[in-house]
Amino acid sequence: GKTSLDVVEIDAASNRGVDDARDLRERAMYAPSEQDRFKIYIIDEAHMLTREAWNALLKILEEPPPRVIFVFATTEPQKIQQAAPPILSRCQRFDFHRIGTGDLLRRMRQVLSAEGVEAGDDVLLPIAQKADGGMRDALSLLDQVLSFTSGTPSGEDVRKVLGLVGDEFYLELMEVISARDHAGVFRFVGRLLGDGYDLSEFYRGLADFLRVLLIIKLNSAVGEEVREDLRGEFEQCAESFASGDLLRMLSQVAELDADGRFRKSGQQQILLELLLLRFSYLDRTISLEEVLAAVGGSPLPETGRRPENPTEGRPRARETAAARPAATVSEHRDADDEKSQGEQVPAPVAESSPAPAAAESPQRGELSSPPADCSPEPSPAREGEMPAAPSVRPPAAAPASASTGPLEIGAVRRAWRAVLEDGSGVPPGMGFLLRAAELSLVGNEGVTIGLPKGSPVMERMGKPALRKLIEDAFAGRLGRPATLTFTATGDAHADTSSQRITAETARRDRLKRLVDENPLLAAAVQEWDLELLE
Repeated sequence: GKTSLDVVEIDAASNRGVDDARDLRERAMYAPSEQDRFKIYIIDEAHMLTREAWNALLKILEEPPPRVIFVFATTEPQKIQQAAPPILSRCQRFDFHRIGTGDLLRRMRQVLSAEGVEAGDDVLLPIAQKADGGMRDALSLLDQVLSFTSGTPSGEDVRKVLGLVGDEFYLELMEVISARDHAGVFRFVGRLLGDGYDLSEFYRGLADFLRVLLIIKLNSAVGEEVREDLRGEFEQCAESFASGDLLRMLSQVAELDADGRFRKSGQQQILLELLLLRFSYLDRTISLEEVLAAVGGSPLPETGRRPENPTEGRPRARETAAARPAATVSEHRDADDEKSQGEQVPAPVAESSPAPAAAESPQRGELSSPPADCSPEPSPAREGEMPAAPSVRPPAAAPASASTGPLEIGAVRRAWRAVLEDGSGVPPGMGFLLRAAELSLVGNEGVTIGLPKGSPVMERMGKPALRKLIEDAFAGRLGRPATLTFTATGDAHADTSSQRITAETARRDRLKRLVDENPLLAAAVQEWDLELLE
């Protein structure tokens, strides 16, 4: 081509020192060859200049000679910003962006037409994608392909010369993944290695392929990034996967080499096989609705029923646990009442001899804690029904003695424990202190709650609003109104040597708790005047 004495190109990678900058500064003082022309100095790879070289050029850049232009070309302008920030403020900056794939294809077609060579999209499109927006790289790769082929190049020639993986390979891979052929993943990777493909090149092509599939899936539009003869197969492949699956695949591909781990790894085959196996196991991924249904027992929105086994067992277990506190039985209910109350859970039946009338179940509306050894499991909720809510059920019709008769200490203690376990109406932080309370009956509707002197509960329960809350919760558990009176019993600082726990006191307390928790046993002890030994 033609040359000009007024255009000087300097490679800064090999002329980067301060002496080279001084020489350039002296040469710039000479005028152009003709009076009406400009003298242009092009410094390529300008980011390679040292800080001292930039300092030597700073003065001439501030006050350039007449009709002299300096052009600094670089691919890394941030390095100039780090080495010599004043340089950028004294220059006009022009950023050259990447060239689109369509423009690269049109330019290569013009070049081939001028050379008299015919080539289809299966030849030009891989070259344009490999060039990554660089026109010079695209023309260089095209020249390389034409040099190693005779006549009209084919797509197979391009893949062999440039080491590219064809779209047909990726479409075949997606068929393996769609069929959930886990063993086929290993066969596919083995064939890649057997054909001599570079796994790093395959990895880069896989990311581009999944991106194109996701674009097709989202807006059903394919641009020039897809060959005309493969557009139908791309659309069919995109329809085989959900948008979320394609997004997860693309995310996993991006994470694999986020810090260059794949390119630097010596076990690229294993990493690639693990990645593709994760793709093939995407059928194990479940939606959030299915997880919530498995945990909470609510029916799925799609089918209106609970998940199949094995997760179906968990909702049933939770359903049984939720129904258990709501299952209550009236204390004075005979056989006729049991037949009329179809929605109630049947009363527990003792395994020993029949208990007398006084040994019947606690009053309706009471949330009792059935003992672990003798209370039967309530009937499970029917399929499609929601479990019973743990709220207090309003008392059903019962004999007058159930709501107007004298209180029983056993029922009172069970109701008190239920209030403390549920926590409703109990002030925050007071639950563990109230567990040490001693309960006693006062009249027909009064309950005295004795607490040690100095307990912080006494001060809190002095407030009518807090006392009203816990009285309402207690009445709901007991099934009838009751008045709670908080009193201080004993001295908090008194000598506690007489209250030491011994084996005998521990045994008495254990038997006392057993009687309080088992109404049938308590009734039997009272009726037959039994003495519990162990």
